[in-house]
Order: sequence, then structure tokens, then C-alpha cells
Amino acid sequence: MAKFGTDGIRGRFGDYPITPDAVMKLGFAAGRVLSSSGTKSSVLIGKDTRLSGYVLESALQSGFNAAGVDVYMLGPIPTPAIAHLTRSFHADAGVVISASHNPFSDNGIKFFSSQGAKLSDEVQAAIEQAIDDPFEIHEPEQAGKSFRVDDAKGRYVEFCKSTFPYRSSLKGLKIVIDCANGAGYSVAPRTLKELGATVIAIHNTPNGRNINENCGSTHPESLQAAVLANKADLGMALDGDGDRIQLVDETGALIDGDHMLYILATQGETKATGVVGTLMSNAALELALEQSGIKLVRAKVGDRYVMSELTSRGWMLGGEPSGHILTLDKSTTGDAMIAGLQVLALMVQTGKPLSELCSGLQLMPQTLINVRADKNTLQYAAVSQQIAQIESKLVGQGRLLVRPSGTEPVVRVMVECVDAKRGQELAKSLAEVIERSASS
Repeated sequence: MAKFGTDGIRGRFGDYPITPDAVMKLGFAAGRVLSSSGTKSSVLIGKDTRLSGYVLESALQSGFNAAGVDVYMLGPIPTPAIAHLTRSFHADAGVVISASHNPFSDNGIKFFSSQGAKLSDEVQAAIEQAIDDPFEIHEPEQAGKSFRVDDAKGRYVEFCKSTFPYRSSLKGLKIVIDCANGAGYSVAPRTLKELGATVIAIHNTPNGRNINENCGSTHPESLQAAVLANKADLGMALDGDGDRIQLVDETGALIDGDHMLYILATQGETKATGVVGTLMSNAALELALEQSGIKLVRAKVGDRYVMSELTSRGWMLGGEPSGHILTLDKSTTGDAMIAGLQVLALMVQTGKPLSELCSGLQLMPQTLINVRADKNTLQYAAVSQQIAQIESKLVGQGRLLVRPSGTEPVVRVMVECVDAKRGQELAKSLAEVIERSASS
């Protein structure tokens, strides 16, 4: 049975459950669940720029149609655009074919509800259960139809622009945008240009295999160089499906999700009531927000958990250092372009460069190492002992966080330490123990 992780179902294309037959069954099962009330249902399907998207799109479409569901095909478009358009079309669900920041060989399926939010645990469980049901078509005359939505990109561009102050403009700003050769390759530069900016787009020529390849939010080095070379006011880097963003200021310095949360919470005319971060959020962010009278609450890693915490508290702003930023007064999900536009709006309104807007936050040095290992590796005695030793060494100087990824087969080791070199050494020592244990 295919299981939903923290961000849908994800894996290497060609390996179960990311195979054409499994994805067709997933579409059929989801269609049956959506149509259980007896009414005609409709879904939107969008994708990023991976080659495997063509295959999975056809399989998913066939499964939904076989279950009697009408399908609206959006083509390559950012994940948050699908969330928005699902609401705009009053569809019963939106489906994204993407593996986000993963290599092109991976792909995945994730769902949005009719309200543009992640599916509830109950609906996900119902779909998982239905996958094991027989693939039987009892009423051929009830098959669904499929339609191509030709203006999907334009609709999303206009939505993004609507979140930027109406009487403001980006004229006079030179922006370098790194599209990660992904789903935002077309709409991201277009949005910025239509708001008046001078735009230099890089990594905006996807070929199906170069998504996230040494570019985008996970590899911002070329963006940093481009900002300096072009003497730009700032740079923006998206990930493969356009829901994460990293910024680069005019000096070439990287501005991550913690910086953006700080800017959005403290630099506007109205300060945030509270901010939801994650276990990965830098300790310096918590202290800086506290000085402004703003509380930071940490959720588990994953936008699903950030969203849950925001909803329960009635707050609007939350996110992760990776750049997955939620501004619930503007959008129902994490949206790279909308988060970036809110920072740009503050630059325009205050007349301050990006470096000055976040000057009140000096992050504590963090070292993050991803180790190819199964989560069960953390149960090895050698790993547990090394974790205990490092935690004892960090008392009063920093913290250690070790967690298995919810989207790929890696264990993430994060050490936060006032002494950057010492933090790197401790993180490396634990990563080596985990790697040896995984290969034993």
C-alpha cells in the first residue's frame, strides 16, 4: 500500500509507488473517495518540469477519469498555483506531480483539498485504504472527461500580483531570479516584470533533466555570483516546484527563511502577533523576535505541522529556514513568489536595501549534513552513544538535532553552536558514525 509522507507520496520514478500502474491506481482510489457523496467531482492536475511528469500525468489522469472524475490539466506550474486554482475553479481537489527540491530522477504526488490546503489525515487514510480495492469499472457511461486549461499561468501571475500593494511598483529594482529549471521558469520572471522590475532570469531553460541541478534554493551559489556580477538589488531562488525561496542581498549574502520570517514579522507597519517556526529554526530568530515582543513557537519540521500550529493559534506567519514560508493572509499554502513579493513590498515601502531590513538578526552558526541512511540507523548503539556525547558537549553553547527526512531516504544532522568550527567538527563526527552504521 502506498503511504503518504509529510509531503505526499515521493520516490524514484520507476520504483514503487512512483510507477505508472501504481499512480493510475492512486488516481482511481482518490477519485472514488472524492466521489463517494454521489456527486460529479473534478480535480486539477499540475506538474513540474521532470521528464517523468509526462508519464505520471497520463497515468493519474486515466485513474481519475476511470473513477468518473473530470480532470483539468494545468501543465508545468508551481505547486502553490495549483492550491490557488483549486479554490478558484471550485474543484474538489488539486494534485501536484513533483518531487520539489529532489533530483530529477525522483517524482511524487501530493494533494490539495478544495480549500487549497493539504488534505486532512482522514481523507489521506481513506485514499490509502481505497488503493487496495479492486480496480473495477462498473458504469462505463460515468467516465470522467479531461480538459486543458490554457490560461493557468496567467491566472496565477495575476493572483501573485494581487498580493503586492496596489499603488506600489518594483520600478528601479534590478532582480536576478533563479528558477531552478523548474515549475516557476515562466511565471516567476513574468510576475516580477509585470510589477515593473528589471529582471535577469537564470536557470530558466528546463529540459526535463536539469531541474534543481546545481541551481535553485538548494544551490544558491550561482545566484550569489549573478547578483554581484549584475550589481543587482537582490536575488531570488526558487526550488523545483516553486514553494520554497531563498534570497540574496545586494552584497551577495544569503538570506534564508529565518531572515524572511524576521523581516515580515518586524519590519512592517503592523508587527506579527506570533510566528511559527520549526525545530530547525535558528535560536537567534527566537531571541530577535522576543526583543520585538513577538513569540516564536516551534513545530515539527514540515509545512503541514507549521500550518497546523498557525491554524490552532490563529496566526498568519510561519515557515522554515529552507524558505517554505506561509503567509496565510495572502495564500493558503507556502508560496515562494508570494513570500518574496512581501519582502520586496517592504523594501519599496521603507526604501531600505535587503541587507538593512534583516540587520537585526545575526544567525547562530549552523552545520547541516545529510547522510544517506535509513531512519532505523538511529537505533544503533554507536549512533545513540555519539548523539549523547555531542549533546553533553553542547550544553550552554548550542544544540543538536538529528531527524530522518520525511521526503527522501536521508538522516539530517544539524548542529547549532556559537563556535562555528566546533559545530562543524561535531556534526561531521556524528555523520560519519551514522554513515558507517548504515553501511554495516
